[in-house]
Formats: sequence, C-alpha cells, structure tokens
Amino acid sequence: MSRSLEKVIYAELSYRLNGIFFNVHNELGAHCREVQYCDAIEKLLKENNISYKREFYIEHETTLINNSNRVDFLIEDRIIVEVKALRLIGRDEYNQIQRYLQLANLKLGLLLNFHQKYLTPKRILNSKADE
Repeated sequence: MSRSLEKVIYAELSYRLNGIFFNVHNELGAHCREVQYCDAIEKLLKENNISYKREFYIEHETTLINNSNRVDFLIEDRIIVEVKALRLIGRDEYNQIQRYLQLANLKLGLLLNFHQKYLTPKRILNSKADE
C-alpha cells in the first residue's frame, strides 16, 4: 500500500462506499428525496455484504434527549454516513456530523449531498476519537 493511502482512515471501506454512493447518484440523479437515496444506498449495502445500521440513535450520557442524535447510517460500527438532499451544504450540516462523531467516539464521517450535479462526498474527521 502506498504511503499516502496508509494515512487515509478506512481507505478500502471508504472506497467501496464511494462506489455505492456514485452508483446511487448515477441511477437516481439529483432530484429525489433524501429517503429515496437512503433506500437505494441500503439496497446496495446489502448486495455488497457491508454491515450497517440505518437511522441509528447515538446515546450518550451528556445528551438530554437521546432521540436528537440520529445518524442516517452507521457502517461497520466505524463510519457515520449522513445523506442530504439540499441545494447547499452549510456549517450546520458539518457541525451536525462532527457532533455525531464526537458523541459516538468515531474517527470518520461521510457527508453526502445528492442534490448536486456532481456528487462530492465530504470526509469529516474527528481528531479526538480514541478508537
């Protein structure tokens, strides 16, 4: 493995997931609802034997309401995937996934906005994770 790939967190799994995301975007385009993208992703995760939890609630002793922290997908108990169907992704969406990563003590989150002409998954890292 090259030196640059050694530094990428979960490189192989991320590569497989990105293939799934691009397939979904190519199939559905940029004008569906978030739940439709999630349904298509879930179908491909099953076909590719990738373990996941959908609409997973992160529970943590510091959260007042546990139901407020629901991730779209938790992949192999290592990667949080948040699916959006918005015109623009802003600071709130980045802060949301960063909060999820910190509460779950995970290193990597993937933020996807399917309402773009070209899908560009964003890798969001949690440098405070102890895993």
